Amino acid sequence: MKITALLVLKCVPEGADPVFLVTASDVSHFGYFQRSSVKEFILFVGRTVAKRTPPSQRQSVQHEEYKVHAYNKNGLCAVGFMDDHYPVRSAFSVLNQVVEEYQKNFGDSWKTVQADSSQPWPYLNEALTKFQDPAEADKLLKIQRELDETKIILHKTIDSVLARGEKLDSLVEKSSDLSAASQMFYKQAKKTNQCCSIL
Repeated sequence: MKITALLVLKCVPEGADPVFLVTASDVSHFGYFQRSSVKEFILFVGRTVAKRTPPSQRQSVQHEEYKVHAYNKNGLCAVGFMDDHYPVRSAFSVLNQVVEEYQKNFGDSWKTVQADSSQPWPYLNEALTKFQDPAEADKLLKIQRELDETKIILHKTIDSVLARGEKLDSLVEKSSDLSAASQMFYKQAKKTNQCCSIL
């Protein structure tokens, strides 16, 4: 799962081309001589998708092995280039956070920008690195991953107890939690299961 670029643009409803406010990209996984062309293509596709994303809407566009996600919040548009494996919900969570942070940092100053800008905004580069892991953007995904890890640890713990040579039979006999009737039930159930497995 990879994010290659995050862009923030000003979209104007009159049909004019969107204006770049800030961009961040990581093209290190491309060949050295391809990188400048890839960056130019990211800007071209980003501007094209932003222009065709209506205000207050989100959309995803498949382009080769990438998905280009766009979120236009009343003219302030965030665009992300993610690979096919990056979860869509996480992608839009990233774009939403980028738009909110931009508005916190710059307010409505973007509305007066008339030409492409290359103003520095360290947050966008930090977001590009931080959100490479979708769980950082999507708290539900993070919780689900933690639950899955807990389940795996639990299975490993049970397996390791049985693998140490401790047999369940001896644990049942030694247990102070089980009454004599429960121990008898366990032994009877085990005998019944053995009879069935022979057949």
